[in-house]
Amino acid sequence: IVIKDAHDSARNLKIYDLPECVTLIREWEGGPCCMMRGLDESFDACMFVGYHSPSRSDGNPLSHTMNTVRCHHCKINGKIISEFEINSMYASLLNVPVAFLSGDENLTNIVKDVNSNITTVASKKGFHKAVISKHPKVTEREIEEGAYKGLKSCTKENIVNLPKHFDVEIEYVNHMLAYKNSFYPGCKLISSDTISYSSDNYYDVLVMLEFLL
Repeated sequence: IVIKDAHDSARNLKIYDLPECVTLIREWEGGPCCMMRGLDESFDACMFVGYHSPSRSDGNPLSHTMNTVRCHHCKINGKIISEFEINSMYASLLNVPVAFLSGDENLTNIVKDVNSNITTVASKKGFHKAVISKHPKVTEREIEEGAYKGLKSCTKENIVNLPKHFDVEIEYVNHMLAYKNSFYPGCKLISSDTISYSSDNYYDVLVMLEFLL
């Protein structure tokens, strides 16, 4: 079992609290794999714990996509994308199925729309800047039971669909950042604060996002 600490500083987890059978990856490497660093084709499945709704959503007070201050949103093929979708498509690139996700209720609904085979647990319900949560011990039990169920039922049907083409749009808070980033190879400035990028290669999309999102 490999765990990627992948929130904020990526130094959140205490390795002494984890089972001895796990390997923990801490901090940010800086490559395009980003939150999925360590995953490769040899894995049977991946799971996402503690995820949140995408930017411009009231499903979680923490709603954002990768960056909390620079970007209003990132769209892929016309849809505002979540970190779950960015990362699950990377798993698809490696032919690795998604067994389980826990996160806010709004995100679990998004996950079911993406692939109904993925087991989900709603750990909270967000509305605007507020949140409704169960007792942490109840949520912990639900996550443990959901992860077990998800792994037992996981098949290749859990692999998230990977589009054949990617039209990416990033809208920035600062129009000068959009202008600057429009010079990245393949990018275009399509309005004062928005750039676009297109590719048939998802890995190239991930490289672009690592630099510009």
